[in-house]
Amino acid sequence: MHWMRPILTDSGGYQVFSLKSLRKITEEGVRFRSPFDGSEVELTPEDSMDVQLKLGSDIAMALDDCTAHPATASETRESMERSMRWASRSHAHYHREEPPGGLFGIVQGGMHAALRLASLESLMRLDWPGLAVGGLAVGEPDEERLRMLETLVPHMPADRPRYLMGVGRPEDIVAAVLRGIDIFDCVMPTRHARNGHLFTSSGVINIRNSAHQADLGPIDPACACYTCRNYTRSYLRHLDRCNEILGCRLNTLHNLHFYLELMRSLRTAIAQGRLGAWAGGYLAARKAAGPVA
Repeated sequence: MHWMRPILTDSGGYQVFSLKSLRKITEEGVRFRSPFDGSEVELTPEDSMDVQLKLGSDIAMALDDCTAHPATASETRESMERSMRWASRSHAHYHREEPPGGLFGIVQGGMHAALRLASLESLMRLDWPGLAVGGLAVGEPDEERLRMLETLVPHMPADRPRYLMGVGRPEDIVAAVLRGIDIFDCVMPTRHARNGHLFTSSGVINIRNSAHQADLGPIDPACACYTCRNYTRSYLRHLDRCNEILGCRLNTLHNLHFYLELMRSLRTAIAQGRLGAWAGGYLAARKAAGPVA
């Protein structure tokens, strides 16, 4: 990949979750049909570890069964307990020799607090350098996700990274940091960029809207990214309408810069002991920004 910086890889659990109509889950692992050529693929916890080890991942993830939402308590328990058995197999296979990085376990349990805590208890029987919260941001209301974090995170080890998988929107990241989460991942910055949705200090804009056709200003006057320093909204809209790949690249640079600045601001607020005040102001501003412009 020629990427000489830290690498975090997922195990494939969420990707299997997203291929629900093409896969079959068994105790051994997952069998699914490739969405590209229809060929059958088998993925076991051991297969997932082998791939991540070959990639030299600094942070690898145990293979899990991502529980759908909504799900009954019995369905959630079955899925969670399978994930815990797969976690043990992942851990054993990953540590056969000295690994290049660290393997994180993933807490599952859906929207059921007792199952979340049981999952965490099961994982804590093994040594993990960090733990992730999986199975959130899969369609549940925001308030349910926050309720689950408020229940679970205080029981997670405070001396190890706590990783919320699949989140997300800037306001969701800030709300989760307030509840003790350290690490996030999401396709949103790049996927939004490809679809013309750009994050700014005053809300999200859709560069495809006609309001930007003759706008010679930057995406965000408060932004110092390469795109904002060199290109106008009008030109970016033109690139998008022409399906020019340069537009996707420039939009992506901007959105990634926005997220990097958000995380820098969060780290600074934490270091200065003013996270609560900073987050309160930030969330109020995001709410006031309203819908996409």
